Amino acid sequence: MKESSNSPKLIFEEKKAIKLFLWLFNVIFFSFDIFYYYILPLYSHKNFNGNQRDGLGGWLYLPIIGLLLIAFYFLKKGNPYLIKYIYIFSYLCIDIVDNLVRYLGTTEQFASGNVVEILFILFSPIFVNKKYFWTVAVGLISKDVIIGLVLHDFYPFFPALVLLILSIIAYILLTRFNSYINSLTHVYEELYQKEKLAVVGQMATAIGHEIRNPLSSLKGFTQLQQERNPVGNEYYPIMIQEIDRINSIVDDLMYLGIPKEMKFEKAGIEEVIAYTLSITQQQAERQGVAVETTMVGPLPPLDCDEKQLKQVFLNLIKNAIESMPEGGRIQVLVKVIEGQNMNVSIQDEGYGISDENILNLGEPFFTTKKDGTGLGLMVSNQIIKDHSGELKIESEIGKGTKVNVSLPISHKN
Repeated sequence: MKESSNSPKLIFEEKKAIKLFLWLFNVIFFSFDIFYYYILPLYSHKNFNGNQRDGLGGWLYLPIIGLLLIAFYFLKKGNPYLIKYIYIFSYLCIDIVDNLVRYLGTTEQFASGNVVEILFILFSPIFVNKKYFWTVAVGLISKDVIIGLVLHDFYPFFPALVLLILSIIAYILLTRFNSYINSLTHVYEELYQKEKLAVVGQMATAIGHEIRNPLSSLKGFTQLQQERNPVGNEYYPIMIQEIDRINSIVDDLMYLGIPKEMKFEKAGIEEVIAYTLSITQQQAERQGVAVETTMVGPLPPLDCDEKQLKQVFLNLIKNAIESMPEGGRIQVLVKVIEGQNMNVSIQDEGYGISDENILNLGEPFFTTKKDGTGLGLMVSNQIIKDHSGELKIESEIGKGTKVNVSLPISHKN
């Protein structure tokens, strides 16, 4: 469990674990102590003069009861995460003092401890917290080692060895718990993402159908007016350009709602990149952006949907150009990796993207651009996944962004 989380569900689960731990701790601690120091001696040949427990004696139980009251206080305040740490550190201090008072300056052989230490070790995976586990394991083992060194007695090393073995078992359990929880979290996130995409897709399909028809009519009438008034009106090209931009957004929306069927055929990556650069050339020149392309050949043909890949690289290169409004350089590198994957990297010198925003890129309608929709990168990422490929983004604020697209040369159905 993440202790920094204020999720009511996590707090509820932590409280359940803490309550179970408190119940077991007190029952085991007092039961073992009473049996070992008060009941068992009655059936042995030892004689006691009224005080059957050395060390701190009955005073030991006062801080233990005090810990229970402190635990109830934190539970009531809704902060259960501190309780387990309070218990382990307090127990370590109490037990060290108790043993030093009992054995220091005597020749009596070490024969102390409480089985509750096993509870600390074996119960620690229940909290699913590696920090707490290491605190418990290192703390308890170190306690016995310190007592042995101070008392110059090797007997405390035996419980330390037992605790070490139990710690290994507990760590294996903790690792399995963590793996299981991570798997469940991953499945939940996938289901949540699919559900969100389904909702976005339904909405996108409805919006796309409603916009597309009037948009076509609007573009047709604008082109007709431009033909009737070819001179003296510079606004028609801008209007047509903006209509095309709206149409591009609608295409992205329609793709989300009804993904297009992929038609895999052999195609050269050189032609795909060349087509994309020809489409974006005018925009790059207007913004003073130079595009450098390097093809590390020979490059085998890809088994892909050529039209969809053109859309992907068109989106990526346009993003790179738009990230440099004052000009700059884009480096496009194409090469084959290990004879199996085609790697295309697009490096710009733009503003860069923060690490926090990179994690959200590809989410529906998330964008770092003022007039962006966040759909282009989302659609591009989906197309690459449909090609059994991978799209990764690396960026540094002030230095630029690098997008790596890896595609298998042979598509696997």
